[in-house]
Amino acid sequence: MSYSTVAPDVWHPSFADDPDSMLSSDQCVIKGQHYFIRGLIEIPVIGGKDLFSWGVWVSLSGNSFARALDMWNTPGREAEEPYFGWLTTELKLYSRSTLNLKTHAHTRPVGQRPFIELEPTDHPLAVEQRTGITQDRIREIAEAVLHPGDNA
Repeated sequence: MSYSTVAPDVWHPSFADDPDSMLSSDQCVIKGQHYFIRGLIEIPVIGGKDLFSWGVWVSLSGNSFARALDMWNTPGREAEEPYFGWLTTELKLYSRSTLNLKTHAHTRPVGQRPFIELEPTDHPLAVEQRTGITQDRIREIAEAVLHPGDNA
């Protein structure tokens, strides 16, 4: 019921040797100038109680990233205002690019990844987040993610 990416799409393995770059399971910095956090785009499943989720990366401003880092292990951090960001994960199974969709990252209690809310546009991913998806759509996503060559 969830799929994730390891790094923002702009991450390159060569950045691992750069002292001003870092990649962890939840945070990323590129050349000390670009800042990212990992969160979840959650989509309701129609006719069920479960949520489908995409583990994605969003870019944040330097100030928002610094604040998120300051609050990372602070109880009560879920009271923080959401951080504006840009989606930096390409989910290729959508007919339109998902890169640079506007987002708000909602901090949750310590130990939980942020909830990523997409701007309510007509983008298919944003529509799915608002209206939900069926079990058939989940199977379609699973097939596309697990067997990408079969759909070409």
